[in-house]
Amino acid sequence: MKLYELAHVLRSKNSGPFAVTLDILFDNQAAYERVKRSGAVTPAKIAALYGIPVESITDYALYDPGLGIKITYLRDIASGTARDRDVYGAQQHAPLMDIEIP
Repeated sequence: MKLYELAHVLRSKNSGPFAVTLDILFDNQAAYERVKRSGAVTPAKIAALYGIPVESITDYALYDPGLGIKITYLRDIASGTARDRDVYGAQQHAPLMDIEIP
């Protein structure tokens, strides 16, 4: 099963001009626990998926009360600069969609 089939919300957004936050939110405990236990969403796997060093991930949080996973990573290019292709960081969640969850 793919992550997008289990998650209620997959989104990305700026976390200031130098970082992007990925949010994975679930609408039921069973789906959240399945993804959490699977080991398919870890800092190392996110770094590999996004082609960034794991050291670029500044925050990885499992938030049990809110049924969510939050990942923040450093941007290569500051938001709004000349080479920036996504000033709001709003289109960076797409690679998460196809993560396989056993």
